Amino acid sequence: MDTIAKKYKNALSGSKKIIGINGSPRKNGNSDILLKQILKGAKETNVSAKRIYLRDFQFQSCAGCEKCRKDKICTGLNDGMTLLYPKIIESQGLVIISPTHNYNVTALIKAFIDRLYCFYNFTKDRPGPWSSNLAGQGRKAVLIAVCEQKSKKDMGFTLDAMRLPIKALGFDIIAELPVLKVFNRGKIRENKEILAKALNLGKNLAALLNK
Repeated sequence: MDTIAKKYKNALSGSKKIIGINGSPRKNGNSDILLKQILKGAKETNVSAKRIYLRDFQFQSCAGCEKCRKDKICTGLNDGMTLLYPKIIESQGLVIISPTHNYNVTALIKAFIDRLYCFYNFTKDRPGPWSSNLAGQGRKAVLIAVCEQKSKKDMGFTLDAMRLPIKALGFDIIAELPVLKVFNRGKIRENKEILAKALNLGKNLAALLNK
């Protein structure tokens, strides 16, 4: 195993941790409520869980400098993502939640995912084979998308835009939760069925990490 990948695997050797990434720019909205509910379920199963609101961090999208191919972490930019990388590395569980913005994830989530490019290994050939330093470590993820419309097709690429890159990074995606017909701030509190599902997702994620 590559020495960098070993380092990341060793970072998971302690107590299990889950990091919840919220890509909504709106404070105290439905995404915030759902993330709290999911991580509440995880904590009830005795797994440490921390919420991250991307709106609270100043960071930019990937600059395409390719320095991370050599350095194995993002060194081309020094911003809020520098604070988040250690939290990602040491967390075996990942929860990502995004409202649907124009048939896709929010700009915050897109920039966040693009900045995870530094976890890939590439050969000198272009294009060529690649691997992820986060793969093969039992990492697991839950994805949630929140949409105002009635049909899942109106979410467009929201879940795909999270699933494809997170799976490529080596996470086992254990569940996806599309949440429909909710927009007004805090409206999700009235949907007891969805709140119960969110709580159980957190419990299930934690239980799988504890196996």
